Amino acid sequence: MGSQKRIAKELAELVETPPEGITVELADESNLYEWTVHMEGPDGSPYHVQRKIPGEALLPTGYPFKPPAVSFATKIYHPNVTTDEKGSMCLGMLRPDEWKPSSKISAVLQFARQLLAEPMPDDAVEGRIAEQYKNDRKRFEEIARDWTRQYATS
Repeated sequence: MGSQKRIAKELAELVETPPEGITVELADESNLYEWTVHMEGPDGSPYHVQRKIPGEALLPTGYPFKPPAVSFATKIYHPNVTTDEKGSMCLGMLRPDEWKPSSKISAVLQFARQLLAEPMPDDAVEGRIAEQYKNDRKRFEEIARDWTRQYATS
């Protein structure tokens, strides 16, 4: 029961005072463990295109002792995000061996949004995109912007 209390508290905080560029709501009113997330691309990034990038946060029943799973619900062109429909993110802080129960979902979401502004090509899940990011930043940004316009929601 403590898990549900903590999740409800974190959700209420995120809804009442959302971090910049991030909104959160329950995906289904009857399920406290599944959240819909909408993220604005950070200013100056190729993901800043007047659209929101949909995502989700899935909280395990063992939260906060087990990390949440955070992903984008659309295709996104980024070295640290899988290009499939799962949109899985490579976030070190979410690895079971690095997760700390004191971490909050708001910090995870802010880190994920920051990753849009500052990709980590040396910790990539999409090697080809990481290479392009390192070697042809202009082309990377063009494709990232195009994908965001095409797949993000208005």
